[in-house]
Amino acid sequence: MKALENPSASTIVVEHRDRLARFGSEYIESALASSNNRKVVIVNDTEMKDDLVQDMMIDVVVLTSFCARLYGRRAARNKAKRALEATEK
Repeated sequence: MKALENPSASTIVVEHRDRLARFGSEYIESALASSNNRKVVIVNDTEMKDDLVQDMMIDVVVLTSFCARLYGRRAARNKAKRALEATEK
């Protein structure tokens, strides 16, 4: 934040894009470029495979799996209920 707030810093250098911001670093870059004619230099612009990102992706996969099971059971229960109702009529 100090580097972004300092108007005398015309170039901000970061090693990886996620060191500037976890999300929305493109917005920061464009805001600096348009408002103050400043720029951000990213030394290593390759995708970062860090543990936090990997952990989040695993959590999303597990959550998706649990939701699919829950909705699958509910759908099966509703289907069985409709079948019973149809046979009773």
